[in-house]
Amino acid sequence: MSAPQNGWDRNYQEPTREYPAAPEPRASSQPSVEAGKLWAGGFGTAVVAALLALVGILLVRGVLGVHILSPSDAGAYGDATTTTYAFGAFGAAILATGVLHLLLMLMPRPMSFFNWIMLLVIAVGVLIPFTAAAELQSQIATAGINLVIGICIMSLLNSVGGIATRAARRQGVGLR
Repeated sequence: MSAPQNGWDRNYQEPTREYPAAPEPRASSQPSVEAGKLWAGGFGTAVVAALLALVGILLVRGVLGVHILSPSDAGAYGDATTTTYAFGAFGAAILATGVLHLLLMLMPRPMSFFNWIMLLVIAVGVLIPFTAAAELQSQIATAGINLVIGICIMSLLNSVGGIATRAARRQGVGLR
């Protein structure tokens, strides 16, 4: 066997070349929002809120015998006002999803702001029935339904907001 040609035998004498270190990717200051997950979760939350309004009215009118949102002779379901109430809960959840999306894109601590906004909206929803001329038990029942719907929307969208931004937080963890 012969020695390597073209200077291969002298390669060990050259100093090692230094390459600059690859810069670490910077984590963005704002996590990215996965809008598809956020709005899919928001739609699911809206469906749950509408069904919760319907179940609440059926429970209060049908089981407890408290007449809310329609005259006493309208039966357990009530009338068109019951459907409107359920659609109102659906719309409130969609609106809350829009607010959450805006906060996730623009605010430094979006979930803190979202929770405060939701708590204040829930307080308004609980207090409004007491400003209408109605029987006290109807006011209490309506306030209770509003409270449960509000807590449902807030808790579900808290989970959805965390899932819709979780991927951006994981990217920064694995880089170091």
